[in-house]
Amino acid sequence: MNKKGILYRIYDLYADGFRSMKLGRTLWAIILIKLFVIFAILKLFFFPNFIKEHAEQGQESEFVATQVLNMER
Repeated sequence: MNKKGILYRIYDLYADGFRSMKLGRTLWAIILIKLFVIFAILKLFFFPNFIKEHAEQGQESEFVATQVLNMER
């Protein structure tokens, strides 16, 4: 029995699994494309930088603090 390190055996297990995949590669590609759409495209169009638009440059922390304190009332 060849006793290699646990990290090497874990890496070998996953490398061999990914090497023999056919459908899995397509599914991983779809997952990565969906993550790109969620984090890049949606952020650009649906989540504008509200603080940058409403606060003066260098005063962002004060703007956030006043907004949070005003919400509690």
